[in-house]
Amino acid sequence: MLDLVIKRATLIDGTMIDIGIKEKKIVTIKEEITDESKEILVLDSDVFLSAGWIDDHVHCFEKMNLYYDYPDQIGVEKGVTTVIDAGTTGAENIHEFYTLAQEAKTNVLALVNISKWGIVEQDELADLSKVKEALVKKALHDLPDFIVGIKARMSKTVIGDNGITPLEMAKKIQAENKHLPLMVHVGSAPPELEEILSVMEKGDVLTHCFNGKINGILDTESDTIKPFVWDAYNKGIIFDIGHGTDSFNFHVAQTALREEMKATSISTDIYIRNRTNGPVYDMATTMEKLFVVGYSWEEILEKITEVPANNFGLKNKGKIQTGYDADFTVFKIEDKEKVLTDSNGFTRTTTQQITPVKTIIGGVIYDN
Repeated sequence: MLDLVIKRATLIDGTMIDIGIKEKKIVTIKEEITDESKEILVLDSDVFLSAGWIDDHVHCFEKMNLYYDYPDQIGVEKGVTTVIDAGTTGAENIHEFYTLAQEAKTNVLALVNISKWGIVEQDELADLSKVKEALVKKALHDLPDFIVGIKARMSKTVIGDNGITPLEMAKKIQAENKHLPLMVHVGSAPPELEEILSVMEKGDVLTHCFNGKINGILDTESDTIKPFVWDAYNKGIIFDIGHGTDSFNFHVAQTALREEMKATSISTDIYIRNRTNGPVYDMATTMEKLFVVGYSWEEILEKITEVPANNFGLKNKGKIQTGYDADFTVFKIEDKEKVLTDSNGFTRTTTQQITPVKTIIGGVIYDN
């Protein structure tokens, strides 16, 4: 007997399927499932179903002061089935974060900050004695199913006078630990973006890719993407949105799209202040901003499901496929206007809104 059958699930391409779930996994996908099941969910004709949404850049260790939130308030309650905390904690406090994360309904994973206490203070990489390679290695050994990569924040408020050195240290840690995914935060110089990108390699994640800062990807004089950015993009560096309080600009995103440079993945960089006060609010709002820029719903959904799962080695997530985790987001797309605001206060009006109505994690249904 199945644990759950989801009937009449309409995918974004219009395909309609039934999905059978047992022991938290997808076990069968058919046009119609007639097997007995403990629970049946029949979806309405006006909703869509996708693989569970994944937000690969959040801050959700609630015991921090600068950047923090609560996993379920940015996860399951917002249609997001999996969140990846992007370096809020380091090797000294990530075990405590892990313990708290196990209490959440949302799947919580983490990138470990190369600074041993994470973002306790804004300048966590100004003192390089806080970067302890042995501690990072031990944390990775202790929590292999929780830690899915490492994080280095490379902007002037973080690194002090250390220039590119923290990133070089991060790359060394990465190389010595099975070449785990590395996410790099960028912002104001120093270091210069060109120097950062020259150190990064294929598969590394550049987050805040469409920020509106002088040290960003846009040459403001020519209003074109800087040539060295194209070199990095073509090399296979992953361009991640990481919206955040100060890191997403409509004009930069639209200029990149005009030149056929698209973000690889979409994430929020959400924490309690930019969730409560904006401009982020939630994953759906960030998705709407990419839609109004010119991305299709199909590719937006791919960039919050299959793509981040591949980027961070989440082998059983991101697809509606037998053997995968039974994580799904049920949502509506409605023709409604809404004013959206980017990180620099500029606005665009979308003509369509996306709204999660049910979040399913491990076959358990939660209403939004």
